[in-house]
Amino acid sequence: MAAAAQGGLLGRLVSVLETYRGRDRVVRTLCYGCQLAGGALARKDPARAPVGGSLLALAEQLSHCRTVLRLFDDLAMLTYSCQYGLGAKEEDSIVRWLSVLNNLADQLYYPCEHVAWAADAEIVRANAPKWWALSMALWGASLLLGMARSLRILTQLRWKLQAQPSSAKELRAQAKAEALTILSNAADLANAIHWLPPGLLWAGKFPPWLVGLLGTVSSLTGLYQTYEKVSTGTV
Repeated sequence: MAAAAQGGLLGRLVSVLETYRGRDRVVRTLCYGCQLAGGALARKDPARAPVGGSLLALAEQLSHCRTVLRLFDDLAMLTYSCQYGLGAKEEDSIVRWLSVLNNLADQLYYPCEHVAWAADAEIVRANAPKWWALSMALWGASLLLGMARSLRILTQLRWKLQAQPSSAKELRAQAKAEALTILSNAADLANAIHWLPPGLLWAGKFPPWLVGLLGTVSSLTGLYQTYEKVSTGTV
């Protein structure tokens, strides 16, 4: 029985890794985990500073890997945005327009990041810091819109739970998913503000270990959600 359970767990992990989004979440988790461990080692124990520096360097390379892979995300995002359209299938107009604005922010984020990456790589002549700041602002806007959308959905689910007690199990599962999305987005939003130009709130003030901690919380939450979808066959 234990062997079967282990095989099932390994099989689900492999299923996650075989999907692009699942693999991206695993790489993201490793990236922020290395940043958390590297930042903590370099901060607390000078004798382990070289190890911490190596982990931070690995985190930077993993982050660069994800940036390059996102060069191919525009078409997938455009297809999703076109399929969603103006959200005619949504029952609630607030959820609909929050989703439309969220999709717009995500769609604009990718080309801005591509230009920033190309400028850093000296492929194009552009002001890289300006484009990175714009991409971070769009990401932050997307995260805020996503949080607002999840909060609205949670409110609706609470109303439905009172009106449809027979569907309590399904509604609670949906509420759990939305609550995890809020947690993930809040952690990412804190980092997005940190990466904006200095002078705005806490921009530029986080130590590496804190960036890693917030990113790890967000990544593990997303990885768990992906694992749940694979387990239920919804991805």
